[in-house]
Amino acid sequence: MYIEQAYKGLYEWWRYILGIVIIFLAWQFIGMLPLGAALIFKTIGQDSANIPSDISGIMNVLGSNLFLFLMLFSFAVGLVGVFIAAKGLHRLPILNLTTSRSKIDWKRFWFIFILWGVVSSSVVLIDFYLSPEDFELNFKLKPFLILLVIAVILIPLQTSFEEYFFRGYLMQGIGVVLKNRWVPLLITSIGFGLMHIANPEVEKLGYVIMIYYIGTGLFLGIITLMDDGLELALGFHAANNLFTALLVTADWTAFQTHSIFLDLSDPSEMGLMEIFVPVFVVFPILLFILSKKYNWTNWKEKCFGYVIEPSNREDLRRNEEQ
Repeated sequence: MYIEQAYKGLYEWWRYILGIVIIFLAWQFIGMLPLGAALIFKTIGQDSANIPSDISGIMNVLGSNLFLFLMLFSFAVGLVGVFIAAKGLHRLPILNLTTSRSKIDWKRFWFIFILWGVVSSSVVLIDFYLSPEDFELNFKLKPFLILLVIAVILIPLQTSFEEYFFRGYLMQGIGVVLKNRWVPLLITSIGFGLMHIANPEVEKLGYVIMIYYIGTGLFLGIITLMDDGLELALGFHAANNLFTALLVTADWTAFQTHSIFLDLSDPSEMGLMEIFVPVFVVFPILLFILSKKYNWTNWKEKCFGYVIEPSNREDLRRNEEQ
């Protein structure tokens, strides 16, 4: 099973504490240095009190494409930090951090990437058709092409960092330390949601949107546990962020880009459709589709069962046979 892949490396609890520190420093310190340097360079000679600290203000100073590049770059450095922690601290091959299979199954990645890309793009286009007054054509060829290059290269690295860190490193680490599955599933899902708490969307929509973020984390965690690997979570997350960044933006979201459409709708009117339907309708339907395609069984054991060390697993098997 997926969490048990951690036993193929060194898995003492203190290694995970140190690993989290390494990852955080790579992501939030080293990775953020270029963004800080660019902001300082752009504001040389200005009163320090006028230097922006919020996302919108920084974006106005740097421009959306440069800000997006530098922001996504920090996640790419964070991903390197995850791999350094896995390989250096835990002696765990990246393959075992990714999947329980003998090799990474890219067919799984591309299946859900294409499926969710089509679904999410269709939702935006249908919404545009039904409520054209809520959208403005935002397409400008040159900045869009720059956005396209940045997005295609760096957004998969950003989403991969989040998956390898939450559904990979933390899921495995908490699982082998606490010896169960539901606690790491719950903790990583809540942690994933809280990571987005500083996003502009939360200020505009209120904390109710945390239902969407935490619900998304639960969905990604469940498909990781049920499929014994990160491939589906990596594909879904990459498609979700990439197609959103290219298709539609708004002046109150974390991803403010030179996308094709600008969303003019009032964020305070978001409710059932945008927050609750994905979590309580769309994600369960996706779970059903994936479970049929990949023949998932034994849901209770995979999501709520114990995590057993290989040596103890053999003892347990012998006891069951007696």
